[in-house]
Amino acid sequence: MAIGDAAAPAAGGVLVEYGGRVTPFLVLSAVIVCCGGFLFGYDLGVSGGVTSMNSFLKRFFPEVYRQKQDSKASHYCQFNSELLTLFTSSMYIAGLVATLVASSITRRFGRRASMLIGGAFFITGSVFGGAAVNVPMLLLNRILLGIGLGFTNQSIPLYLSEMAPPQYRGAVNNGFELCLSLGILCANILNYFVVKIKAGWGWRISLSMAALPAAFLTTGAIFLPETPSFIIQRDGNTDKARVLLQKLRGTDSVQKELDDLVSASNLSRTTRYPFRNIFRRKYRPQFVIALLIPFFNQVTGINVINFYAPVMFRTIGFKENASLLSSVVTRLCATFANIVAMILVDRSGRRKLLLIGNIQMMLSQFTVGAILATKFKDHGDMDKDYAYLVLIIMCVFVAGYGWSWGPLTFLVPAEVCPLEIRSAGQGIVVAVTFLMTFVISQTFLVTLCHIKSGTFFVFGALICLMTLFVYLFLPETKKLPIEQVKHVWRRHWFWKKIVREEQEEKKQPGTIASPSS
Repeated sequence: MAIGDAAAPAAGGVLVEYGGRVTPFLVLSAVIVCCGGFLFGYDLGVSGGVTSMNSFLKRFFPEVYRQKQDSKASHYCQFNSELLTLFTSSMYIAGLVATLVASSITRRFGRRASMLIGGAFFITGSVFGGAAVNVPMLLLNRILLGIGLGFTNQSIPLYLSEMAPPQYRGAVNNGFELCLSLGILCANILNYFVVKIKAGWGWRISLSMAALPAAFLTTGAIFLPETPSFIIQRDGNTDKARVLLQKLRGTDSVQKELDDLVSASNLSRTTRYPFRNIFRRKYRPQFVIALLIPFFNQVTGINVINFYAPVMFRTIGFKENASLLSSVVTRLCATFANIVAMILVDRSGRRKLLLIGNIQMMLSQFTVGAILATKFKDHGDMDKDYAYLVLIIMCVFVAGYGWSWGPLTFLVPAEVCPLEIRSAGQGIVVAVTFLMTFVISQTFLVTLCHIKSGTFFVFGALICLMTLFVYLFLPETKKLPIEQVKHVWRRHWFWKKIVREEQEEKKQPGTIASPSS
């Protein structure tokens, strides 16, 4: 077998080899759709920066501004405001609702349709953010952005997974996470510079600049092709799908991959209700992965850094400019880690990166908690040496996340779900992501105020639980063609029991197979 080819066992046990390479056409398509990841990251990063700006707080959240000036208020409670956290978290509850609608649109009308709808909402939301004069306008900005995220996050990982060659699928799909990290980085850098505008309107620039990548995504999506999987699923046009595969893979030898896509599409057509079917016993491994992977992603505590890095660094004693600069430093580390992940994910595999990242994040959370418990009190600034040590440990934490859960949360569920339930599986991933993001963003400042440094010990304990899940229940899927990943369950120590029992039930006399089986 040639180096770089992917192989997987077919139904009869024969190895199926796919050729192909990364072509300029594939790269261009991936760059365009990854703007959705940039938008996600930008909207994650921009909120934490603007909520640490005094000019923004004075205008929209004067109560929080007064708490910051009160020397008697606990450092842990300075930013504790339900309205302020609602500004941050409203985007994600809107995204949660939107992704349930987006799943049906992605399945019926294609991945491009969802991207176009999402881009339009991004542009509209950015206009309201830049022009906001009161809190309702700010909330409308966040809700519209959330709807945009619901559509793009549901469709883009599917698009990337279905367009990429199996042997490079991890690297191509990780482009989404890399662009997400770049979006957060750009938001942090922009916040650092606009806060220097003495007139105090720099936050308007931060909230409105998302319109530029949104316009690029929306315009580019008009000219993008649909994925070969969807072309076959929609109208059965194998000739059109073959031409597109040849263009994507840079080779005429695509018949084996095309045959697998046709077979998966035939099965997909018999499944009328993917959300109902994903709950069936035969899809239980995929359902568990789609549910728990995004759940565990959020309980790492990463969005505490994404949302509140400037706020947190101000809490431990950094000034306004220094806190924004510190968030830039942590994001640079995360971006570097994303690049490392793109290089290693198809060589080392998914499980190894997740386990290494877990250990790194777990130790970081426990260490930060210990430093805050011993060196940071309710009043008075932390010693600068320890404040910088916290910054360094946070860089270690985001690097661990950047080459593990960051890029793999959207990749792994998209890989393990077969075509007939793939849109439903991705819908569950995005919905759980937004639900947990909402919960974390809505409760973190309150939790920090009440249990203080114990917050970081809670995150550390949850990462221990995640490590056990990955080690025991997550199969390795590197380099397997996406339509052949189903075979990994038959070799897994735990999931093979469910697969075997499902097969035995079908063989029983008098059993009528479901059309969606």
